[in-house]
Amino acid sequence: MTEIPRGFRCKVGDYFKLSNDIAVALSISGHSVYDSCCFGVDSADKLSDEAYMVFFNQPASPGREIVLNGSGANTSYNINLSRLPDHICKLVFTMSIDGDGVMSQIQKLAVTLSQGSNALSLNLSGSDFQNEKAVIAIEIYKKDNWRLAAVAGGFNGGLPALLAHYGGVEDKSGGGVPIPEKPDKVSLEKRLAKEAPKLVSLAKPLKVALEKHKLSETIARVALVLDISGSMSGRYGDGTVQEIVNKTVPLAVQFDDDGELDLWYYGSRPKRMPSVNTGNYQGAVPSNWESLMSSLGYGNHEPAVMQQVIDEYRGSKLPAYVLFITDGGVGNENDIKKLLAEASKEPIFWQFVGVGGSGYGVLERLDTMSGRYVDNANFFALDDFRRVEDGELYSRMLVEFPLWLKEAKRLGIF
Repeated sequence: MTEIPRGFRCKVGDYFKLSNDIAVALSISGHSVYDSCCFGVDSADKLSDEAYMVFFNQPASPGREIVLNGSGANTSYNINLSRLPDHICKLVFTMSIDGDGVMSQIQKLAVTLSQGSNALSLNLSGSDFQNEKAVIAIEIYKKDNWRLAAVAGGFNGGLPALLAHYGGVEDKSGGGVPIPEKPDKVSLEKRLAKEAPKLVSLAKPLKVALEKHKLSETIARVALVLDISGSMSGRYGDGTVQEIVNKTVPLAVQFDDDGELDLWYYGSRPKRMPSVNTGNYQGAVPSNWESLMSSLGYGNHEPAVMQQVIDEYRGSKLPAYVLFITDGGVGNENDIKKLLAEASKEPIFWQFVGVGGSGYGVLERLDTMSGRYVDNANFFALDDFRRVEDGELYSRMLVEFPLWLKEAKRLGIF
């Protein structure tokens, strides 16, 4: 059995066979009365189909893709992700207190996913919580692949607050079924104000750029690739790179279904980092970035990180917008051209941005590059990323993306 920490994320397929049943067991010990639920939510993160709300009074989904066993403090769900209908994009596993008590008073909350001899286990105690009366233990969600998130986050308002978070209200008529409400998409400005108030000033200029380029309703994955070669030291030291992260996060919140930014660093070697969101973005550039720079080598080898990005989004059903930051000294022209040609048949758009460097090489000749199925990349250089007005920056970042989206969709790339 593999122990996983709070905040852990992975692809479910790395541990379990998706075509077979997976058991999800929730066990809680304490002095209150407890109930568990599994909510199936749609692409808007809403409880739009009450048939996929599985709990004590509705112990199975229509096709038995989700089946509940047990009740109260000890429950287990058998789930088959391959059989879920397309409109169910996430399964949310919750535990709530019925009556008095708060989660900080529990002795233990354990969540175990198992299939045969393979098992993942999340173990929490009362010290992991405060005054919550309902918690989301884990989420299993579809982002190209099925993925697991060990959320372990809660709601002081209990089950009604949890349901409201997913657009539902508690049915007090005695049936016990949560009633879906009409989805109400939260604006980017309101979401940033709530989750990342230091970024709220970016909402309006981004909104203007999105409307200008007809991207307001676009759904896409968002990635940020950051050069951490030795010549970038000054830009890490003066906060420029963190500012780049800050300005990219709202784009991920707007485009991405779960508001997360995929992150890579690269020097002589690449490294995939934990995803960035409104809760952890301020630590995306580690305080000991010099150590990370040293571990990845002080050179810059673009092809290695490009290959990792291609492998991540190959065959995705959603387009991917990749913001690629470099300060120049770009070599390996033939390899980069070959990779861009390979990626031109994949749902990946590359926006290369130079930050005050020189020697951008092949990136400055993207418009005349031949051999690609579709023009899938753009480049511009900035003398000082931090001095450019936000509206102008977002407009330049997005100017080519809608053109690629239209052509890639026409060609059936996604």
